Amino acid sequence: MTSGKAVISGGAGFIGSHLADSLLKRGWDVVATDRIPAQNASNIKHLVSEKRFVYVENNMKYQSSVNKLTEGADMIFHLAANSDIQKGGRDPSIDLNDTFLTTVSMLEAARVNGIRKFFFSSTSAVYGDIKGKLNEETGGLQPISFYGAAKLASEAMISSYSYMNDIDSLVFRFPNVVGPRLTHGVIFDFIKKLKANPKKLEILGNGKQSKQYVYVKDLADGIADFSSKIEKGYNLYNISTNSFTTVNEIANMVCERMGLSDVRYEYTGGDCGWKGDVPTFDYDVKKAEKKGWKYNYDSSGSVRKTLEDINISADR
Repeated sequence: MTSGKAVISGGAGFIGSHLADSLLKRGWDVVATDRIPAQNASNIKHLVSEKRFVYVENNMKYQSSVNKLTEGADMIFHLAANSDIQKGGRDPSIDLNDTFLTTVSMLEAARVNGIRKFFFSSTSAVYGDIKGKLNEETGGLQPISFYGAAKLASEAMISSYSYMNDIDSLVFRFPNVVGPRLTHGVIFDFIKKLKANPKKLEILGNGKQSKQYVYVKDLADGIADFSSKIEKGYNLYNISTNSFTTVNEIANMVCERMGLSDVRYEYTGGDCGWKGDVPTFDYDVKKAEKKGWKYNYDSSGSVRKTLEDINISADR
């Protein structure tokens, strides 16, 4: 399917708004839905005048409204979820309601409305703290965060709905995603802290945590491209850039971009930033690459490009 009517849950969010951009460029009609009031949905303000774009405020609490919202859609792109693992770790109901139950609502809407194409944004957090190379066949998954557990449970529901209702589903397990319109994460936190105190930077953990980062526009284009050639049944892919960036390296890049020198780093200690954090993971993305996954920026390049995009030196 190269175009049609798409419904994007979480469509006013960081990744969802970029996906809307990518799908519109490819000729799709896009209905974006989110719980953010239209007047506050800054990520999609540039799309308001686009004739093939519609925004609908919906908190996804009522199945009847979700069913109505998705009527006539050719494909659902489900990105709505809690995106703050630390916040969810303090209150399990956040991921139950915002991550898992929203998935069930969108799947049920697909079933009721006969929608046969479904995309889901999953995460590396489903693997937990498993060491070594991680591929789609890695077993014994034991998430250590409520967020990872809710995403893994969502994957299971998608698999069953796909089989029982002949839905062709596409699941991407994201790494850390960065880019313009970023609203949370280590880059966002470092900038906020350094604006408050340019002499000192608190770093959670020991700074040696090593993660894989992907640039949001590369990711959005990948979702759109794979959706145009989605195969029958349940399709699962690890998505990443075959490269790593440490927290210390990000701190250095943020300080350099803000024109700061002699910043004192203060570490909270330990090999992870918070309970539920996975200090490192190593994705095998050969399966995705064989299907055409490509990217313009590696992990550190994605971080640098993000710092260029958000123009923090001018905002300081």
